[in-house]
Amino acid sequence: MTIKTGIGQDSHAFEKKPGKPLILSGVKFEHSFGLKGNSDADVIFHSITNAISSVTGKNILGSIADKLVHQGEKDSSKYLQLALDDLHEWKINHIAISVECLMPKISPQIELMKQKISVICKININDVGITATSGEGLTAFGRGEGVQAITIITVSKL
Repeated sequence: MTIKTGIGQDSHAFEKKPGKPLILSGVKFEHSFGLKGNSDADVIFHSITNAISSVTGKNILGSIADKLVHQGEKDSSKYLQLALDDLHEWKINHIAISVECLMPKISPQIELMKQKISVICKININDVGITATSGEGLTAFGRGEGVQAITIITVSKL
């Protein structure tokens, strides 16, 4: 069996004006401001996409996602699906995600977030781990200026 590990990160600042929804792993959060970005700015789906790209060597975020945005596709789950399609014979064994932000509180939505990720990635919900921290206010995310997500993914093939 061959095993690979990928890492991905993404972060976005909050919008300055209300109106855009805050979406994290496909879950809408009650928050006054969404995240800046030309897509829905779902930092969790973006970090998973980047982690998969570090395994496959094909970057989805950037020119490929930008082209889709210009065609009107702003749903980050679509970018994640493109990365998943590139895995081919690789099977996801585990996804570990760390989210840093002051607000919103992530913990009450973790099970729903894990469910959304497990469905899209076609893995067991127990193979998705999500932790959240405020970072004690040491970074812009911990001070409430945005949200950061870091993902580690483990994949294998026979």
